[in-house]
Amino acid sequence: MEKFRTVVSYFWNIIRDMGVVDFIDIAIVAILFYYMYKFIRERRAGKLAAGILILLLTLVLSNVLNMHAMQFILHNVFQVGVIAVIVVFQPELRSALEKMGSEPLKGLRSIGEAKSGERAQTLAMISEVTEAVCDMSLDKTGALIVIERTTKLGDIIKSGTVINANPTAFLIRNIFFNKAPLHDGAMVIRDDRLYAAGCFLPLSTNNDIIKDLGTRHRAAIGMSENSDAVIVVVSEETGTISIAVEGQLKRNYSYNTLKSELTGLLISDETQQKKSSQPGRLRHQKK
Repeated sequence: MEKFRTVVSYFWNIIRDMGVVDFIDIAIVAILFYYMYKFIRERRAGKLAAGILILLLTLVLSNVLNMHAMQFILHNVFQVGVIAVIVVFQPELRSALEKMGSEPLKGLRSIGEAKSGERAQTLAMISEVTEAVCDMSLDKTGALIVIERTTKLGDIIKSGTVINANPTAFLIRNIFFNKAPLHDGAMVIRDDRLYAAGCFLPLSTNNDIIKDLGTRHRAAIGMSENSDAVIVVVSEETGTISIAVEGQLKRNYSYNTLKSELTGLLISDETQQKKSSQPGRLRHQKK
């Protein structure tokens, strides 16, 4: 009982001596740990974290039991391991830093409402893309459309052909026509304009992706893992419409649910930020 009182008294003295800055410090660290856990949980880095935790427990145990050989090996492993982790998980670390940098930009952009002209232009682009995607879905024409947001995709655009035209449904369908020269690559929409086509996207290395998904869907997921872009995919085999955002793929969109989802993702106005209802079966319905 005396030991318990000593421990309680020790922690109470620490809490009593804490100031406002200390509480702010704890809150910031807690937020950092939360986002670190969220980042690790959603990626293959989770298995790496579990392995590192096991090694740390082994190191503590070796120190307690004075296992000198094990201590020597583990100390050297940790010295080299940091560099190895950076090299192996460079794509994941790059994705995390890019998204970390894009979040403040999103916040600054959402402080003031978008101009009515810009909002109307974005809505017009969404309507044209939705119409083209649903038409291609009915014809089972494969398509891969990347809509750029805050993360600039200059390196992706360089791999394709710059077009810089108004994104009409007719033009989009013609580019993805299976006899067209640029139909195999991805289309990039920047600033509400059809900016480039025939672009190459990075493939996702996530082993948890279901085997039924082909290269087009894996490229969409890979692009969403490396940027904050919104990627729309039309399956050439089934005509299924999918959206990839932040490494997650949602499938089975209809005309109405696709348009609602794109509006919620691309329009910064708070009234437009509500998530669309769950996508149902594919139906080509226009309002």
